[in-house]
Amino acid sequence: MSSQSSEYVPPKVWAWEKPSGGRFANVNRPVSGATHEQVLPVGDHPLQLYSQGTPNGIKVTVMLEELLAAGHTGAEYDAWLIRIGEGDQFGSGFVALNPNSKIPVLVDRSGPAPVNVFESGAILLYLAEKFRAFLPTEPAARVECLSWLFWQVGSAPYVGGGFGHFYVYAPTKIEYAINRFAMETKRQLDVLDQRLAQHEFIAGDAYTIADIAIWPWYGGLVLGQTYGAAEFLSAQDYRHVVRWADQIAERPAVRRGRLVNRTAEGTLRERHAASDFNGLV
Repeated sequence: MSSQSSEYVPPKVWAWEKPSGGRFANVNRPVSGATHEQVLPVGDHPLQLYSQGTPNGIKVTVMLEELLAAGHTGAEYDAWLIRIGEGDQFGSGFVALNPNSKIPVLVDRSGPAPVNVFESGAILLYLAEKFRAFLPTEPAARVECLSWLFWQVGSAPYVGGGFGHFYVYAPTKIEYAINRFAMETKRQLDVLDQRLAQHEFIAGDAYTIADIAIWPWYGGLVLGQTYGAAEFLSAQDYRHVVRWADQIAERPAVRRGRLVNRTAEGTLRERHAASDFNGLV
């Protein structure tokens, strides 16, 4: 039986007359731009990251930690917490870097003028090209990697804004919405499972930015770290995804990266040096 008590009839013209409800009602709004003045801090390292440890934020901190682990000292970074539940992303300093007011944002200050990069997929690609790492150079392999990177960018909103929102964050449980997005999430997991049945990593035999982009979302789902939905989605059925997710979760750089810009005990609100992880991993 549907959890909706009555059928909603959309008006001819939508108007923002009341908060949307749910966990993010205090920051959801139909207009863009800054709501308050807030200058962003700047640390000593070449790369400045403004983010929160959501799946999209974890992509970038994992990438940075992987680069450092691979010996790219120029990837040293300061990571500053942007509390999206409290509206930090609408501060004037953040909006100046990303008019879309979404985390993460990276500022590269290593050159004569700062370079601002927003959108997590764009940041991964920027860093991969800057350091010539985790992105194949052979044309066909590069295209394969980028295809899977952008698969994640296009697919994950159905998981996060679709399934995750209605399964966890919506103020009421709507059967149709949960079923619709659970079905799509499981279809996507099956896409990955069939791919990983044939390859060790997403783009082939090498670990790339495709894995770094996809793991926080889909690895988190099957490992029970995202939305607490592993049992609901029968995650154990996607055994190749589980194998891959476990394999990547054991990488030291991944273990470090997923701790950054978090507020829970045993994590890091900010990261400014490798020594910040002492005692945590």
